[in-house]
Amino acid sequence: MGAAGLAGIVGSSFLGTGSLFTKKASAMDKTEMHHALQHQMSQGMAHGYDPGTDSTPGLEAAVKALTAFDYGTVSKSPDGKTIREYHIQAWDAEVEIAKGIKFPGWTFNGSIPGPTLRCTEGDMIRIIFGNGSAHPHSIHLHGIHPTNMDGLEPVPTGNTFTYEFEAKPAGLHPYHCHVPPLARHIHKGLYGHMIVDPIKPRKQAKEFSMVMNGFDLDLDGENEVYTVNGYAFAYQSRPLKVRIGELVRIYISNLTEFDPINSFHLHANFFHYYPTGADPDARPFFTDTIMQCQGERGIIEITFPAAGKYMFHAHQSEFTELGWMGFFEVE
Repeated sequence: MGAAGLAGIVGSSFLGTGSLFTKKASAMDKTEMHHALQHQMSQGMAHGYDPGTDSTPGLEAAVKALTAFDYGTVSKSPDGKTIREYHIQAWDAEVEIAKGIKFPGWTFNGSIPGPTLRCTEGDMIRIIFGNGSAHPHSIHLHGIHPTNMDGLEPVPTGNTFTYEFEAKPAGLHPYHCHVPPLARHIHKGLYGHMIVDPIKPRKQAKEFSMVMNGFDLDLDGENEVYTVNGYAFAYQSRPLKVRIGELVRIYISNLTEFDPINSFHLHANFFHYYPTGADPDARPFFTDTIMQCQGERGIIEITFPAAGKYMFHAHQSEFTELGWMGFFEVE
């Protein structure tokens, strides 16, 4: 749509000479933006690279999303079952997805991705959903539940709906809006994670939640920016700090629209991968790269043998260059 169209859609100016982008939005087209992102990626490839201490709301949100598990408000039913109640509100909001770039999103609780819900298999789940957006929305949860709780019915603007069901099976399950046009509602940001822990707990680990996603800024059906948890190069700027020998567990899913496949590749090490993660005793893959189609998810478990900075990124080069890259910093 050209530089002027891109500037109008992005809705913000870039942040001046101290930022990744040194030109105003009105003077920047898609090619220039890609070159700027690719330059940041090239800097980050070096082990001695220091990204500085700059902080932005989008970066802080992506860091928070790694470990912000919402266990809901807990109560007990008369028969002793655990009830977990969650409150999710949809509203339209500008969300920062890279330094100086804001995306006009549709959000769950004001963030992309939405909150990470967490429970245990067999818990009774109650999600009170309110639609404060200008568009009809719903919440469709992957998993096993009654069909009238499946999120196919749109919730009109200003209305609420309560989803109630038993959490099963164990594993990682995405949730997202299921109102047509599906591609638009998902791409605009209406998705998140629900972790259903097994009754027999998994081994203790340092845990992170990662949602792979992309953003189409000029509405041409192709993404310009790729991220994990909604912010480009978040974990290049803020490497994930872990310790030698510590078990690291990642709940990872692909909610990227307009690209059929996304991936995760780890440098200088291998990991165990449990597709969906329903059975903690299942035999995992032992690999350094996985691929996921949209809606696919799984659990990665890693132990790092030595100190250092271990890069991770999508193994589609375009995705890596346009924002999907980070580091584990092992001490």
